[in-house]
Amino acid sequence: MVPYGRQDITQEDIDGVVKALRSDFLTQGPCVPQFEAALTAKVGARYAVAVNSATAALHIGCRALGLGLGDRLWTSPITFVASANSGLYCGATIEFVDITPDSFNIDPIALEGKLVLAQAEDRLPKIVVPVAMCGQSGDLKAIRKLADRFGFNILEDASHALGAHYAGAYVGSSTYADITVFSFHPVKIITRAEGGMAVTQHADLAQKMEMLRSHGITRDPALMRGESEGPWYYQQVDLGYNYRMTELQAALGLSQLQRLDSYVQARRSLADRYDILLKDLPSKIPTRMPDAGSSWHLYVIRLDDSANRKTIFSAVRAAGIGVNLHYIPAHLQPYYRDLGFKPGDFPAAEDYYSRAISIPLFATMPQEQQDAVVSSVTQALNAVTGATL
Repeated sequence: MVPYGRQDITQEDIDGVVKALRSDFLTQGPCVPQFEAALTAKVGARYAVAVNSATAALHIGCRALGLGLGDRLWTSPITFVASANSGLYCGATIEFVDITPDSFNIDPIALEGKLVLAQAEDRLPKIVVPVAMCGQSGDLKAIRKLADRFGFNILEDASHALGAHYAGAYVGSSTYADITVFSFHPVKIITRAEGGMAVTQHADLAQKMEMLRSHGITRDPALMRGESEGPWYYQQVDLGYNYRMTELQAALGLSQLQRLDSYVQARRSLADRYDILLKDLPSKIPTRMPDAGSSWHLYVIRLDDSANRKTIFSAVRAAGIGVNLHYIPAHLQPYYRDLGFKPGDFPAAEDYYSRAISIPLFATMPQEQQDAVVSSVTQALNAVTGATL
């Protein structure tokens, strides 16, 4: 089986984790702040808060931006459900904004139209969560203009986009988003086995997230209510969570981060080659958007005819190629249908879903495996459409 994605673990990674295991700290030691500092230096953010998953990072990001009961969070229906669930954890109401067919990201035109109606009805969102689908940022410049006009915060879900670029800079470095979140799941650009990171340019947001990741507890006298009683003293000043990252995860992340650029370049080269090999098939290859340099977490093709998707998907899987589907629109999940969403609500997202197939892509993918993917996809398409390369 050729997997749709996989991690790359080197001896240097193993040595780094073993060193952490043999150190005095397995948690709350020096590796986590070292990893945070290394990542901020890499992407150009001022602050980073490491946590145990990207979902946790989204959650504390929502909390830091003041999301609570009665507020609204808007996001894309084409995303992993955590982008929306993080708002529900805070007691907020979730709404979705349809995507552009080319980028798979939030459509700024649809967003503006929805905001105008929401303003008239006094139901504007507190947070909008744009998703950098497949590793390519959406039109954050346009979304920032709307944020300034309508008064919402931007929490960028860049779980796919570590190492990607937007407007000439690394994703995570810009002032377009108030907070940007990355993921370190094993199939992402680099891995910490599991984990997430929230980055920001704002000291107050970083301070709030740091406290929330560790039970809402502080040892900083400046943040306490009243005087400190001694060097042992701490206070819980908010209701936080145990979202801390271990030293082992941070050590793995530090080692992996050294190879970030080479991983992204390898993925870009593979994506370029897919573009060439697949361009004449009856399917649409990914669109490269202006201002956005993708990290190519995923390579998604869209079939010309949605009626053939299940047949083609099953045939390619049967040939040992681990194709996948990213994502079933969040509003069509049973939980969200119970909240009132239904088929037909977001036509572009639903059309994308009906025709999309994610084909294997990972940094260490041999050319022979990529050729096998192309051959299997071609044969499956030939069987139902008569297409040829």
